[in-house]
Amino acid sequence: MRQPPMHVMTANRLSDGAVVYLGAEGQWAEQLRDAKIAATEAASNELEITAKAAVGDRLIVGPYLFAVETAESGSRPISQREHIRSLGPTVGTDLSDTREGA
Repeated sequence: MRQPPMHVMTANRLSDGAVVYLGAEGQWAEQLRDAKIAATEAASNELEITAKAAVGDRLIVGPYLFAVETAESGSRPISQREHIRSLGPTVGTDLSDTREGA
């Protein structure tokens, strides 16, 4: 019988838009390896409660749970979307707007 997936809470930090993950001590970390993994529905509910409070405190926006699987190197997202988000921006941050008048 296949085990239900484990989950991690992610969001974007309100101050700079960075992708962040809810860590074991309730902090928001930029690295997936620092995320707290919820292996049960009750643990996932706790992550949601903590994230809701962080939204109220205006620390993060758009929190949601996503499924992960464990590997020897740590946890990794099941979905391609979350894999891409965990790697960081997909465009250079040094790009500037070259339009006239911008």
